[in-house]
Amino acid sequence: MRDSITASEVSEPYAQALMSLAKSSDLIDRFGEDVVFLRSLLAESEELQQVLANPLIKPDAKKGILRQLASEQVHPYTLNFLFLLVDRGRILFLDNICKQYQALLRELKQAVLAEVSAPVELTEAQQEAVRNKVKELTGAQQVDLETRINPDLIGGVVIKVGSQVYDTSLRGQLRRIGLKLMGSS
Repeated sequence: MRDSITASEVSEPYAQALMSLAKSSDLIDRFGEDVVFLRSLLAESEELQQVLANPLIKPDAKKGILRQLASEQVHPYTLNFLFLLVDRGRILFLDNICKQYQALLRELKQAVLAEVSAPVELTEAQQEAVRNKVKELTGAQQVDLETRINPDLIGGVVIKVGSQVYDTSLRGQLRRIGLKLMGSS
């Protein structure tokens, strides 16, 4: 028997349970918004992550913090789900559970996640152009963008969809030119 379990082994059943609740309550999109909010809350606060992962902090204190931070923003069912995670000692997997829920939601909506790296923040028009290109390349009906700023790129973008990478960056173009030159000599 294995000594440890992976985060995905813990997260997947909880994400599926949340999706099941969302479907039965007709709150699929609302829960989708909730998990986006929760992920941004975790991303913005290293201190919150530490508090939730700390086994020395009592569950009631964790629930109080979550209630204070999220009760106005998330659906009551989502808040109760968070409390369940606290009670079961699984709250430290919250970000992974949210990622899994988002993956289930994309699958349900025939959507894909495109991870975009660019040297600067993309404008709305640029983001829409990337969405349209990814739709064209993948045949997906919907494209969710996750953008990152990478100043090393100089210009252009790198788009990752699943295991496929589309590199239109200046660095990628220069690398391809270099490979062609080396191949012709």
